[in-house]
Amino acid sequence: MDRLEALDAWLRDALAGRAFTREPASADASFRRYFRVFSGGRTWVAMDAPPEREDCRPFVKVAALMRAAGVHVPEIVAQDLAQGFLLLTDLGRQTYLQAFDGANEARLFQEATGALLDWQCASREGELPPYDESLLRRELMLFPEWYVERHLGVSPDAAFREDLELVFRRILASNLAEPRVFVHRDFMPRNLMVSEPDPGVLDFQDAVYGPISYDIASLWRDAFVSWDEERVLDGTIRYWEGARKRGLPVRADFADFWRDVEWMGLQRHLKVLGIFARIHYRDGKPGYLDDAPRFVAYVRHACSRYGDLAPLARLLDRLDEAGGRAGRVS
Repeated sequence: MDRLEALDAWLRDALAGRAFTREPASADASFRRYFRVFSGGRTWVAMDAPPEREDCRPFVKVAALMRAAGVHVPEIVAQDLAQGFLLLTDLGRQTYLQAFDGANEARLFQEATGALLDWQCASREGELPPYDESLLRRELMLFPEWYVERHLGVSPDAAFREDLELVFRRILASNLAEPRVFVHRDFMPRNLMVSEPDPGVLDFQDAVYGPISYDIASLWRDAFVSWDEERVLDGTIRYWEGARKRGLPVRADFADFWRDVEWMGLQRHLKVLGIFARIHYRDGKPGYLDDAPRFVAYVRHACSRYGDLAPLARLLDRLDEAGGRAGRVS
């Protein structure tokens, strides 16, 4: 029996034998698949997460934590962790990314910021895996392994690696000095749904306990849409003001917090460049690399603001000179 046959058999039981139909709802960058299920005038979303590839337990746990925090997430109607199947309430078809129309962004970002503050205010240590130096560094290493070597076809020499390591140590020192809270880890408009109440929040299974600036950096330095600096700064200030009012441990001076956001964003940008290349070459999912230039621009923007990142700017220049041709950077 293949996965879809097994899913249908399970859905028949989960829906008490009622007739149903299903259609693809979405896929993500992992091995999970989602299907919209129709029965008796209602809809649900079925998650297919092959257990040898994905573990549904973090999704179940984080969903409960987020719901307890007052965040609107799918309810789990039925589950079979051994097979990797979940049946979820349907939060709708329209993401924030799809909904943006040039007039509603301020309202939607306000709702998203409120949900993020609710989530962070529920934080307590020991509930989620730590976003520690080991994990942050493993993510950074995706950049040289998958983006530089595999995608660009460049074999970095010893000097290149030394400069990159110097920058990585500086990034990690900044990240690890931040106060820690619950971190969604992919809090961006593509994972926020137009629903009642707004937003419905998805793709939270990789949540961790880590730097407080991570999710607001994700929200504004998005993978699929870019905003002008004035809007990013205004949205971040509004978050910071809300966090201060609710007693969250952001820096007392906004300039210090803004630096945290930019350096945390830098870690994410480099990681995402590596992830997009890995998804393309290892997982055979084209399209993600189309947004790589957006992240290179984010990295260059950060480099232009901080002298400590000058070695990274030079490395990017050398990669540009290599032009993606196979060879050694020297």
